[in-house]
Amino acid sequence: MSNRLVPPFGVACAGLLLAGQASPLLAKQLDTPSNRSPAAVVQLGPRPYYLVDRLADGPLKRRLEGCAAGPFQPSEFSIGHRGAALQFPEHTEESYRAGALMGAGILECDVTFTSDRELVCRHSQCDLHTTTDIVARAELAAKCQTPPQFDPLTGELTNASAISCCTSDITLAEFKTLCGKMDASDPTATSVAGFLGGTASFRTDLYATCGTLLSHRESIELFKALGVKMTPELKSPSVPMPFGGDYTQEDYARQMIAEYQAAGVPPRDVFPQSFNYSDVLFWVNETPRYGRQAVYLDGRAYGETPEDQALFPDFDINDPATWEPRGMARIAADGVNIVAPPMWVLLTLDADNDIVSSAYARAAKRAGLDIITWTLERSGPLADGGGFYHQSIAPIVDNDGIYLEELDVLARDVGIRGIFSDWPATVTYYANCFDPLREGLGAGADRREDDRDDRRRGHGGRAR
Repeated sequence: MSNRLVPPFGVACAGLLLAGQASPLLAKQLDTPSNRSPAAVVQLGPRPYYLVDRLADGPLKRRLEGCAAGPFQPSEFSIGHRGAALQFPEHTEESYRAGALMGAGILECDVTFTSDRELVCRHSQCDLHTTTDIVARAELAAKCQTPPQFDPLTGELTNASAISCCTSDITLAEFKTLCGKMDASDPTATSVAGFLGGTASFRTDLYATCGTLLSHRESIELFKALGVKMTPELKSPSVPMPFGGDYTQEDYARQMIAEYQAAGVPPRDVFPQSFNYSDVLFWVNETPRYGRQAVYLDGRAYGETPEDQALFPDFDINDPATWEPRGMARIAADGVNIVAPPMWVLLTLDADNDIVSSAYARAAKRAGLDIITWTLERSGPLADGGGFYHQSIAPIVDNDGIYLEELDVLARDVGIRGIFSDWPATVTYYANCFDPLREGLGAGADRREDDRDDRRRGHGGRAR
């Protein structure tokens, strides 16, 4: 008999229930908030248990093992990134339902607009060619910014690497006819079918038959029905603004908040986000009740937002001396309460190769800023170093248990208030073990040294 951690039967079987379309009974249950009994509905599947098994023996592993039997409840610490995008087509109803089933207390709709200025859920304004089947819809594909082209003699696709299809190319009604798929394409393909492939090996097309696309308004109603809070991200337009001559960036930012107001969603249930600092300030100043929880997605660390470099000309991610007061204190003084950099910006390694909070994290806390971060479970297997999201601790990233080590440091040392995940079950499991929003974790530099030493011993034994 293996001594591996084995989840309870009901939890182990959750994978059979994740697809909303495949389980009408479950979908009906989730549609009614009063029916969303956490003990009965939240199911995590085998992955959190797999990750706990990969941890080295120590206090962290023992604590997590002790939570195996549940019951599990939703947690606002667990934020569904595009729903549950590790295995479900992102920003689809099915992905959102899966994220809620895995206990995400907050779900994300990335917001962009169509040609008739309706707001929809897409990660990028111009990703329809990789996240939907639009290339296979000849009439709609012809409207794409850069439509597919074919050799007149052989019929082969000739411009796979150049195709670009945007929500702003089509109307909302046309958008709603599309099927969501896993975000992928083959830029070398010579056929439409080949172009629509390319799904990463650690993801799956099992639930990608025809994902249901949603308008922003529809996402609000779904999230209300699921009993979760909402974190819309206003995506940077890929078309010149003002769009159509008179639809300005401010109109766009105002419209997003207006749809929550019209739906009667209280400001405490909404965390509007943007990489554009000007958007965040717009909400803080024009709709202060919603702006109180506005999230500045800090892309300055890696050049994501060149327009923000002009707003923070003295900020240098490689020079912590510039982070205070010219960086963090400036943000707090502007009335912004939450910053959200990628995970690697908040983590570093100490002299013993243990994961600890970074100078950025400590500076944000000293300025009184709350921190949310992204994105756990987006990198697939970690045996090869994990890539972008793990770059600041790359020398020790060699197994999947690192996901939980990172999460523990982010919760207990950095003191984040939540984390986006492509597979919310992992964060939900951790949050039910430690309840980071209630246990007073995240003391950062003031944390008791003996607690730090205990965690270090629990993280030992990895390959150096």
